[in-house]
Amino acid sequence: MAIVRAGAAELGFAEEAPAWRLRSKQFPSKVGGRPAWLGEAGLPGPAELACSLCGRPLAFVLQLYAPLPGRADAFHRGLFLFCCRAPPCCAGLRVFRNQLPRKNDFYSHEPPPEEPPPDTGESVCLRLKSGAHLCRVCGCLGPKTCSRCRQAHYCSKDHQAVDWRSGHKQACGQADNLDNTVPDHNFLFPEFEIVIETEDEITPEVSEKDDEPEIIGSMGEVPAEELDSMAKHESREDKIFQEFKNKIALEPEQILRYGRGLAPIWISGENVPQEEDIPDCPCGAKRIFEFQVMPQLLNYLKADRLGKSVDWGILAVYTCAESCSLGTSYTEEFVWKQDVTDTP
Repeated sequence: MAIVRAGAAELGFAEEAPAWRLRSKQFPSKVGGRPAWLGEAGLPGPAELACSLCGRPLAFVLQLYAPLPGRADAFHRGLFLFCCRAPPCCAGLRVFRNQLPRKNDFYSHEPPPEEPPPDTGESVCLRLKSGAHLCRVCGCLGPKTCSRCRQAHYCSKDHQAVDWRSGHKQACGQADNLDNTVPDHNFLFPEFEIVIETEDEITPEVSEKDDEPEIIGSMGEVPAEELDSMAKHESREDKIFQEFKNKIALEPEQILRYGRGLAPIWISGENVPQEEDIPDCPCGAKRIFEFQVMPQLLNYLKADRLGKSVDWGILAVYTCAESCSLGTSYTEEFVWKQDVTDTP
């Protein structure tokens, strides 16, 4: 679903949807599964979709269809977010922007139909109209091929090994059904549609006494100056966290907040970016806040496992203020991760 701008922030919610609604030609906003790529030119390759920390392939988290009104060159516009889900890393993040004019090589000039197409089968499309092949595991660009059958395509040796263990070893050479026998590799996140609603401006009344911190134990040996510093820090952290809770109280299931040019709401006073922390776009323009991913999304991703797992407090995405023409291919934007920190 497309973003419809208003003065207030717009909220995203995860809902189940039929597979046809989540295909590229429907211009979906969605969570998980394989990316529904917008344009086919300049897709990010394996190097761009590798974790900068551990080098493993990133997993697709979500995409947001966010065209810019009044911009002919951004009549269609999508933002694509990826994360590392390989333990013990689970830390890498990358986000890409792509935009197209209404008249382009991939889509009809007319809006997509609202009724299911006749081909509502569940088969996975792993080849683009341009002829480019996609990885059988993650749905990203797949320049590598199985050396045995030459039919299966992959983004990396990692995903080739995953597919081999998950059934390609038996299916290799049976090319007739290869594209329709993609197994569940447990690499993809669960898939949902993102439904957008404008935020209600009414905020609930919250008692100032809510969630007051309790002081447990003896403080007799702590210097007065340190106590003062701790008290100020805790008071500030409590206030920020309480404001965060108040803001989302009416819609606690929200998984993202969209507000291009607005300000994010932080879950903590720690690790908040300053202006110099947000790099400029390669075109020279500043980057501005566009949307944030909320911790509630983690409930839908079902990424929990023993040990290290995907986690965050807030993911804030910043994009080129000019939404420059670099986005006619896929250009990388900037994402800031804020974790939930424990106050002393």
